[in-house]
Amino acid sequence: MRRKFITLTAAAVAAALMLAGCSGSSGGGTGGDGDKAFKVIAFTSGNQTPIGAWWVKAVTAKADELGWDLTMIQGDFDFQKMNPAVESAIGQGADVILDGYTDVSSIGSIVTAAKDAGIPIFAVDSGTEANDAFALNITANQQGIVDETLGALDDQLGGLKGKTIMVIGHDPHAGIRMRAGLAADDLAAAGATLAGGAIQKVTSPATGRTEALALVSDFLTANPGGLDGVWVGWDDAALGAAQAVTEAGADAKVTGVDATSEAIGGIEAGGAFLATVEQPWPSILDSVMTAVQAYQKDGTLPSSNFEAVDTTLVDKANAATITPSDKLK
Repeated sequence: MRRKFITLTAAAVAAALMLAGCSGSSGGGTGGDGDKAFKVIAFTSGNQTPIGAWWVKAVTAKADELGWDLTMIQGDFDFQKMNPAVESAIGQGADVILDGYTDVSSIGSIVTAAKDAGIPIFAVDSGTEANDAFALNITANQQGIVDETLGALDDQLGGLKGKTIMVIGHDPHAGIRMRAGLAADDLAAAGATLAGGAIQKVTSPATGRTEALALVSDFLTANPGGLDGVWVGWDDAALGAAQAVTEAGADAKVTGVDATSEAIGGIEAGGAFLATVEQPWPSILDSVMTAVQAYQKDGTLPSSNFEAVDTTLVDKANAATITPSDKLK
């Protein structure tokens, strides 16, 4: 079986597709006749993050194993380049599209192009609710993440009622936006006070750590000893929050999400960083790939287009047993 693998930046996709002489879509779910490879377009906007980079490698390895004709488009968070590049690839034809860690709200033109071409999209973490853009989207259970992290704070602080907790989020990321909102609501219901009166929002993932450090430092400067905990929607910013707590000599505890190496190290060391959450990305990707293979075999699509899976709280008791998300292979 012919095997062809193309890993491209968005800016180079159109020219590369022309040079590759890509053929049109087979229109079915089987990849065409016996000597025609199953043609897959894969894209992610988040390839510069550890999880996104892992997804690119894992999808490429699986495509190699299965003999797929893969075009991999890496968007570098630049949707003005990525979306037209994916649309150009769709115009050359494909059997399936894979989306990794790109929120559905950012890819409307891709979804339209795929629907017009009759090509299903199978996704990992591309939205927090069911959406007919996808044949399947599997992500982590956001309420479960909130329950686990707030539970850790509740246990550590002897209850949340009357405590002052800062919530730090980032609205452009659908998962962080949802779980930050859920955390704020659940804290209010538990009788806690939100530090600053509302969710504190980081403007950019690239500066999340320094922004969170500043948010917590400023609050502690204005309110010495007035902070009991910091709930943060992702580990990099949580590390900044923990640094601020430590530098201020405060007793507040910090939770994050992602189970990165630094976060796990901070948890094992004791101190401000209390807990994080492991999201089972390898098993999620395996489930998505199984669904794609079923479609390849006979055109079968999943009976449900959305699944939110359980996560694992990472604290000092189990931190040594967890594979960090930036060390996935």
